[in-house]
Amino acid sequence: MSNEIYFAHNYRDLCEQHGTAAGFQFEFSCSRCYDTWRSAFEPYRGGRLAGWLNKGVGAASGLLGRVAGEISTAADGLAGSSWGSSRDAAFQRAISAAQGHFNRCARCAGYVCGRCWHPQQGICFTCAPDTAGEMLAAQQRGVNDMVTQRAYDEGQRRGQEHDVRTPRQLVCPHCRTETHGGRFCMGCGQQLAQQIPCAGCQAPLPEGAAFCPGCGRRS
Repeated sequence: MSNEIYFAHNYRDLCEQHGTAAGFQFEFSCSRCYDTWRSAFEPYRGGRLAGWLNKGVGAASGLLGRVAGEISTAADGLAGSSWGSSRDAAFQRAISAAQGHFNRCARCAGYVCGRCWHPQQGICFTCAPDTAGEMLAAQQRGVNDMVTQRAYDEGQRRGQEHDVRTPRQLVCPHCRTETHGGRFCMGCGQQLAQQIPCAGCQAPLPEGAAFCPGCGRRS
């Protein structure tokens, strides 16, 4: 049997090497909906044994002294020596079990769960979307597009009634408050965009003008 392991990137390593929780477990996820499946937990005997030994040695460290440290180091070394091969074997078993829960798309090569899989075509629903779902989505897009167009048309109709010739001021020249184009300042009540006409030609006089720019009359 080959020692090579083939796997995708859609997994998460949940293994613990040391302590009473030492063991092997892997979590696989669907590349389309991201639902997950976990392999059954497999305890790592070597890691648990080292954990219990370290716990016992720690309690007796005052009596054993240097020997306690050597026992602890030996226990960790024993656990670590078989960790790699044990993890690979557990990973291989987890991959074999995961193959019953995931399908490899022949088009995009992604691994998907049964709910995202098109068994008749052998590809995922991302590559071959569900016809009924696409039909309903297209209908809703059509409704949204039509409502958007009607709203745009209504906006254009209202725009015909909007006064675009009256001057607007966005900032009050007296208190510097933003006015948003209103007739009066919300900060000080000053009337905005008011223009004083020339007494001679009735042309609007710019603010602060001493003479009319249209007829030259003194304002």
